[in-house]
Amino acid sequence: MTVTPSNSAISTPRISMQGAGAFLLDAAEGVFSDETQLRIWAVAGALAALEGVDETVPGMNNLMVVFDPLALEPQKLERKLLAAWHNIVPPAVQGRQVDVPVVYGGARGEDLALLAAHAGLSVEEVVRRHSNITYSVAAVGAMPGFVYLSGLDPALAMPRRSVPRMVVENGSVIIGGAQAGVMPCTAPSGWHILGHTAFSMFDAQRNPPAAFRPGDRIRFTVAGLLS
Repeated sequence: MTVTPSNSAISTPRISMQGAGAFLLDAAEGVFSDETQLRIWAVAGALAALEGVDETVPGMNNLMVVFDPLALEPQKLERKLLAAWHNIVPPAVQGRQVDVPVVYGGARGEDLALLAAHAGLSVEEVVRRHSNITYSVAAVGAMPGFVYLSGLDPALAMPRRSVPRMVVENGSVIIGGAQAGVMPCTAPSGWHILGHTAFSMFDAQRNPPAAFRPGDRIRFTVAGLLS
């Protein structure tokens, strides 16, 4: 599937220093925007080639630029960052679409009933809505292979747990706030667990190790529903 940028007006993002060697460009305006995310990816690619920039890290409608302040003056980088934001023409992104089979509910989907009650829906309707969407990989990060997915049905959005679980299993299919995701490894998380997939999100022996990259699409398919 191809994601194509539009010619809508470009707003000025907020830029703030994060320590002595990083800028955070925040273009979020309350609701996630695919068009803004395209621009984030394009600016990240352009700035990554700049001498003195160590790393560019795209997030959900935001971008972290890590740099060496001894090699690149912060004021100069800020000007270049703003100029790139306003002048760059984001290319169309050709992403893959991949089906990820999920067994919903049961011991490995312990929050499914809780989320259904929160949304005022039946468990079956939650599963239908969760699996009836094509999600976009907006960003990859937080842990190796972890995907932040945009496109979640707003009715299924649920604030993250106030106290994270210390162990959330690799392959757990999760929701946190207005985002969906899949655990690429066993780790702590405050996201809600709807089910489990055997699909491998990250394998250090694979090339590339991460199963997805920004611009890819994911559809969750129902492999089972456990009570």
